[in-house]
Amino acid sequence: MTELQSTEWLSADSSVDPMRVSASGDWVLAHYSVLEKQVTQLCEQLPAGADFDLSQLGVIDTAGAALLSQLLGAERISHLRVIAPQLPEERRVLLETVANALSGYGQQPPTKAQSGIVEWLAMVGQSVDDFWQDAKALLGFTGLTLEGLFRSLFRPSRWRVTSLIANVQQIGLNAVPIIILLTFLVGAVIAFLGATVLTTFGAGIFTVNLVVFSFLREFAVLLTAILMAGRTASAFTAQIGLMKANEEIDAIQALGLNPVELLVLPRVLALLISLPMLTFIGMISGILGGMVVCALALDISPNMFLSMMQNSNGLSHFLVGLSKAPVFAFLIAVIGCLEGFKVSGSAESVGAHTTASVVHSIFVVILLDAVAALFFMEMGW
Repeated sequence: MTELQSTEWLSADSSVDPMRVSASGDWVLAHYSVLEKQVTQLCEQLPAGADFDLSQLGVIDTAGAALLSQLLGAERISHLRVIAPQLPEERRVLLETVANALSGYGQQPPTKAQSGIVEWLAMVGQSVDDFWQDAKALLGFTGLTLEGLFRSLFRPSRWRVTSLIANVQQIGLNAVPIIILLTFLVGAVIAFLGATVLTTFGAGIFTVNLVVFSFLREFAVLLTAILMAGRTASAFTAQIGLMKANEEIDAIQALGLNPVELLVLPRVLALLISLPMLTFIGMISGILGGMVVCALALDISPNMFLSMMQNSNGLSHFLVGLSKAPVFAFLIAVIGCLEGFKVSGSAESVGAHTTASVVHSIFVVILLDAVAALFFMEMGW
């Protein structure tokens, strides 16, 4: 007998036609590296109609079954009862199972090409569904916050006074300089633009009314709320999100404490206290910036500026602007805390939800401000 290859596990006899290949020994993971080389070499010179003898096989595991499946091929595996009738049933089932498992390995399922319109519609539908889910989550979390607020309102022992004061200092007091600077500059810019445009029509004196009306009614509360959305909502999300990632919130619940009362309510109440105060400071600072520009560009003295402001029905504009501050504060705080509780546990998730809290807060603030402006205009307030 002439053998092209003869090893402990494989032998190939080319003296007969067709070539006869015999497999023997233990085909197990311990021999995998040697078996793989032998199977690879034999496959390169194996004719299509070769016969196989599997009667001398010893122990076989899934690693050896994978190599035998590669050697035999899918066609022979499907006819093992005819090719190797002496093969025990359990080994035949093992070979067939491994071959079936490997048959689709590494193959990508065929994808059907879709038109651009279908993909665009799918993307729009997904966006609408995401918006609806976010709206439901915000509504539910708002309910939880209000429930916790009313539950602890008449129980002074559950008030977190220290946390509330610390948050008021961080949210309100530390934000005063940036609010003053921002609103002063914006007030100066609005006064300068008003003086530039209105002077061409001989109505430069009405720059005072423009500054007073815009800051008391819109700009002070809107700029302050947007700044708080970027500064405070992101801080709430990062703080609570990091606690969620470190499983501190789970520990709070394990101690029998309510995370909403412990973490959310002090932040919500602190922003409810701070934002109206910052809005008032922003009004004063913005009007002061407009007053400086009017004095320099239009020769309107501060006394004349204040006199015109008193005659412009500023009290109603002041009340309209200040009435929006608590609503904006509540929504900004709730959105910031909600996004913090959505963090899944990784640093990437903390960053993603921090960004989402800022975007959602600013979007809600501008949307509600537009709705409120239309409502107050229709009511004549």
